[in-house]
Amino acid sequence: MKRRKIAAMAAVGSAMLIAVSACGQSQQPAAESLGAVRLSAAETLQKSAQNSESVTSYTAQLAVDFSSAKQGAGTVKGTMVYHQKPQIATDVTLDQIDVAGQNVPGGVRVILIGQTAYLKIDALSKLVGGGKPWIKVDLAKASESAGVDLGQFLSQAQQMDLQSSVKMLTSSKDVSKVGTETVGGAETTHYKGTFKVADAVKQLTPELQQKLQGQLTHVQDMKFDAWIDAQNLPRKVDMNGAAGDGTFRMTSTFGQFNEAAEVSPPPADQVGDLSDKMGRLQSPEGTGTTS
Repeated sequence: MKRRKIAAMAAVGSAMLIAVSACGQSQQPAAESLGAVRLSAAETLQKSAQNSESVTSYTAQLAVDFSSAKQGAGTVKGTMVYHQKPQIATDVTLDQIDVAGQNVPGGVRVILIGQTAYLKIDALSKLVGGGKPWIKVDLAKASESAGVDLGQFLSQAQQMDLQSSVKMLTSSKDVSKVGTETVGGAETTHYKGTFKVADAVKQLTPELQQKLQGQLTHVQDMKFDAWIDAQNLPRKVDMNGAAGDGTFRMTSTFGQFNEAAEVSPPPADQVGDLSDKMGRLQSPEGTGTTS
């Protein structure tokens, strides 16, 4: 039972990590067209970061692979729909969640609208009961109630969204062109390079800098590959690095810029409230913490 609860809460954390990846991003004026101007690799990344600010909706395919001596190996794969209007909202489906040999049957789906999350996860639903497929979570209360530091998961998610991913790449001092490739049906130019995490974090908002600097200080250098289309928008971003005895890789493939389907909450009659049930995840014989 303890391992099932840990796996369930790990799934919640992973889902939250991805679902709030776009929180805090604000719409900016569309970037000016460059016409036929030819850009260097570094200039292309800068322009891509600027153009990404004008994207108000998109879809993404996400994959995270990691390993460490303490926590073992893990894989998280899924898809996301992001919308900025009328308010920031994300719809995430995680088809595969495997952490240290423990998977989550049925996967996870999370709809995040503002500060409210709707979770659809069989393992968690069975633990708290209620018989409804969706569970409503107030993010402001979730960390304390669940006994899991969801705030840490949420801030880590900022590394995976469209805007932050490209902004971090602009700190690279050695980015170079690899060639041309087709990604998701779009013709792209493939770039590769490295960046120092300490420099990359400085490209983000002050609030996000404060959250990430403490978590990433143990990581020195990051390798990346980026595929940029003719509109200077990122179609795919792959980052990988190592810290101590651990390794990780994050891959995000983006599409349907400003054309993604709207994000809506599930039907009210299919939603249960988790706020008064989270205590069930904490008991002497099996807490919901991962420590």
